[in-house]
Amino acid sequence: MNKNNKSQITEKNDWYKLDLSAIVYPTLQRKDFSSVYRLSVLLKEMIQPEILQQAVDITMKRFPTYKVSMRKGLFWRYFEPNHRPGPFVMEDIQNPCMPMPFKSNNRYLVRIYYYQNRISLEAHHSLGDGSGGMCVLQTLCAVYLRLLGHKIGNGYFVLDVDDAPDPEEFEDAYMKYANALVRPPRPGETAYRIRGTKEPFYTLNIINGIMSVKEVYEVAGRYHATITEYLNSVLLYALLQKQNNEFHLKLRPVKLAMPVNLRRFFPSKTLRNFISMIYPSIDPRLGVYTFEEIITHVNHYMRFFINEKFLRGDITTNAATQRNPLIRVVPLFVKDFVVKSFYSRIQDHNSSAGLTNMGALKVIDDMKPFIERFDIYMGQPFSSRTNCAIASFEDILTINFASSIVETEVERLFFRKLVQDGIHVKIESNRKSEQFL
Repeated sequence: MNKNNKSQITEKNDWYKLDLSAIVYPTLQRKDFSSVYRLSVLLKEMIQPEILQQAVDITMKRFPTYKVSMRKGLFWRYFEPNHRPGPFVMEDIQNPCMPMPFKSNNRYLVRIYYYQNRISLEAHHSLGDGSGGMCVLQTLCAVYLRLLGHKIGNGYFVLDVDDAPDPEEFEDAYMKYANALVRPPRPGETAYRIRGTKEPFYTLNIINGIMSVKEVYEVAGRYHATITEYLNSVLLYALLQKQNNEFHLKLRPVKLAMPVNLRRFFPSKTLRNFISMIYPSIDPRLGVYTFEEIITHVNHYMRFFINEKFLRGDITTNAATQRNPLIRVVPLFVKDFVVKSFYSRIQDHNSSAGLTNMGALKVIDDMKPFIERFDIYMGQPFSSRTNCAIASFEDILTINFASSIVETEVERLFFRKLVQDGIHVKIESNRKSEQFL
């Protein structure tokens, strides 16, 4: 398809239907919670905010599914193009990922922040997942560097801002590939929940661990595991210790909610949501697990569940309700009530913590000399818990915890295990240092 045809398709789209995952996120919206995640890039030079604003204005035109506002219909929510001024570059704040009311910020569902040498993109999860957001952030970074006079090409997450969007970038890839002949049931047992003291309104506590990819790779190799399997196991190990250290009437399974990027298994260019959740878990009621046993369990779990056939069945299960003709004609306020009740009573109780790993982030060679590292934050948890996000660039691996509780025992146990295994960890936080010690 040539550029002219692409442009015609883009111009005719005066609204966008929410994808299968995006339908849930606005339903969970409340005054003290919003499904907002943050992606940050740290450059090696101080940010010039005026130039950054020019880069934002150029970049956002390339991403029509991010330059939208949320609207509410009788049966469904939808996006419409947002031609209002913005989004505007802002100086960063201490507590990121604040709730994002749909009518604020000129109705934009993205925010752009800067601080010293850092550029941060915050996006409402209804717009897209981390892969789509990373395309926006890296393309913005490339445009910014070009405006400074550097020669930066396109590739990987950097898209051509002079090219019209590919129609496949808009697709709801879930519905395209939800065609399995069976719908696997959902695991429903309540998981261990972290007990903690709720922080004041709008407070998000951040703890970053920065380390060498090579060191983590070597340690994971000693356990015959990948980096993802090793770090999953460390977090499960920390949560098991946390539960054992608490008073409890009975033990519960410890589970992680871990998104899987479906683009690894299905050929899609979508910039919208295209992830599926898996739940690595350990059940302490079966006995005391050594760390080596946890690693083995996680290793087998990953190989059993992370494959094209299982994931196709999983998204088919998710798509079943949207395809139901009776559910389609149910008024939106009824859908909201049912979804919110299901999530609050069942889905949110199905995991002890969230963990996402975007893996090794690649950038084109032109950009490498200007970038120090990337940070990823899953954002404000729906309930009292901690979320963990992992990414690496060159030999720098960052582990970013975000929580809305005062206690930091899980994070301490997590990083303590890494240090015991011989990994050197540098800690950064927006808390006072004594809170984490």
